[in-house]
Amino acid sequence: MSTKVTTTLRLPVERLKVIRAIAAYENRSLTDIYTELTDEYISRHKETIELLQIPGFLEECREGLDEIRAGKAKKLSALAS
Repeated sequence: MSTKVTTTLRLPVERLKVIRAIAAYENRSLTDIYTELTDEYISRHKETIELLQIPGFLEECREGLDEIRAGKAKKLSALAS
């Protein structure tokens, strides 16, 4: 089991009321809910982080966006043939 630390979250009061109500309804702690939320967040961004570690990947993406904006991009149908 990993070491846990304490942190402070600043949330709008209404949002905190809702999350507390959900936690009570589900008989779960706020820690469990926030842990689940952060795990999901990390999972969603893990692939992006891995792609950005590929040398030159970000620059290729930027160049591709520039080509699209300049009207130089190819249509997917043209790439498939």
